[in-house]
Parts: sequence; C-alpha cells; structure tokens
Amino acid sequence: MGRPLPNPTAETRSFWEGCSEGELRYQTCEACGVVQITPRSVCSHCQSALLAWKRSSAVGTVLSFTTVHRAPTEAFRAMAPYTIVMVDMNEGFRLMVNCDRALLPTLAIGGRVRIGFEDVDGMKLPHAQALS
Repeated sequence: MGRPLPNPTAETRSFWEGCSEGELRYQTCEACGVVQITPRSVCSHCQSALLAWKRSSAVGTVLSFTTVHRAPTEAFRAMAPYTIVMVDMNEGFRLMVNCDRALLPTLAIGGRVRIGFEDVDGMKLPHAQALS
C-alpha cells in the first residue's frame, strides 16, 4: 500500500501549487492581519474572506520533534523510524513536517531549519532540512 497523499481542494490548491514550485505559501487576513497556514476560505480569527497568499521565507525555529519507531498504519511502516518536527516559522505560523534524515545529527530544539520539498509519488511535500 502506498503512502497516503494530500488531495488538493479549491481552498488548498494554491498551497500545493506553491510546493510543486518549491515555495512555501501561507495566508494572511487583510482585515485583521492574522496569519494562517491551514488554507481556508475565511480567516480563522475574524471570518473575513479578504485573504491573501504570501510566500514564506521557509525558515523557522524547531519548537519540538519526535521520532516515530512504530508506524501508526501499514502505509508508513516502510518509513519508520522517521522524525516529525514542529517548526515556528519566521512569519508567525507553525508547521509540522517530516525531517530530512541528513538533519538528524544536528537537530535540536531552538535550532534553525529551512523547509524544503520532497518528491513523494509525484507530489512535492514540505519537510525540514538543514539551514545552509
């Protein structure tokens, strides 16, 4: 069984198109200024529909991480062990992503990372990598 992949919708299409172009996109509300990474049709704070897509610097600080040794489903078993990282991005949103194995020797809470993109079955998925 293959790894499950996201299914882009009308709300998430711009995010996934950005990933395929090598850029991390997020939304900001033009009414109240709130930043949100989960694409929506309205602001999560004020419910305004005045949302704009922005390009992230793709740089952030490691808030936390964990290594998964026992995959939750058969689809992820071949990946184990794998590390998931929670990153506080420079623009004010949090992103949870898989970690590039090359980053593991230096991965630390408070460390700086860059978000890169990994090709998984033809889809580019964000992942944490070393800041270079």
